Amino acid sequence: MNLFNLSGKRALITGSTKGIGKAIAERFAEHGAKVVISSRKEDICIQVRDEINKSFPDQAISIPCNINEKSQLEYLVEQANKVFGGIDILICNAALNPFFGSSMDIPDEAFDKILSANIKSNHWLSNLVLPQMKKRKDGSIIVISSIGGLKGSEMLGAYSISKAADMQLVRNIAVEHGPDNIRANCISPGIVKTRFAKALWDNPEILHNTTSRAPLRRIGEPDEIAGAAIYLASNAGAFTTGQNIIIDGGVTIS
Repeated sequence: MNLFNLSGKRALITGSTKGIGKAIAERFAEHGAKVVISSRKEDICIQVRDEINKSFPDQAISIPCNINEKSQLEYLVEQANKVFGGIDILICNAALNPFFGSSMDIPDEAFDKILSANIKSNHWLSNLVLPQMKKRKDGSIIVISSIGGLKGSEMLGAYSISKAADMQLVRNIAVEHGPDNIRANCISPGIVKTRFAKALWDNPEILHNTTSRAPLRRIGEPDEIAGAAIYLASNAGAFTTGQNIIIDGGVTIS
């Protein structure tokens, strides 16, 4: 139990009001961590915070934030530090994909928006929490990437580029800050049943093509990603850094 115990840890989780982010927040609280619930809409943040605190009293706070605004990210970290006294674990889960189609057709605005939200915000947020982690000689940064970053895509080009960049981001952080006992890793899910991925699993043809090739013959659930995050944030993952953990039901090996 001690290997996966997060008691006394403080975790900041972006995009934590639904899907994978919410599952991670709930499971972190269950394993003893205090969690910061954050997404753009304040009312939903409060709702999820209250749900978690009902099961695990005083484990969650809520701080709304638009990850595309650096000033809001600075405020997010500042307030989390003020309430919890520090951040031990950063989970960059928030991401977006406003375009589904050929890269030849993507508007410049959508391309820039994807790269900014999915790469630049993670870079900014990591740099905002790294100084305190380096001072304590301890910290875990986890970026939720995607198997889309491992191969070419006909329909998700810009999104796949951003997710490949996230894998390199954690490698850079791991190498630069490893001497201060800071670990950085990616988790790359396949298709998971979330609202974010609904365009994929809600399409019968895409769903069939994906699951028919997968050894487990199904898509994932948010909780099945949360377990890997607990591993990477806890003592169980203390010697794991710079890695990309693929959780896709076997899609990429079949």
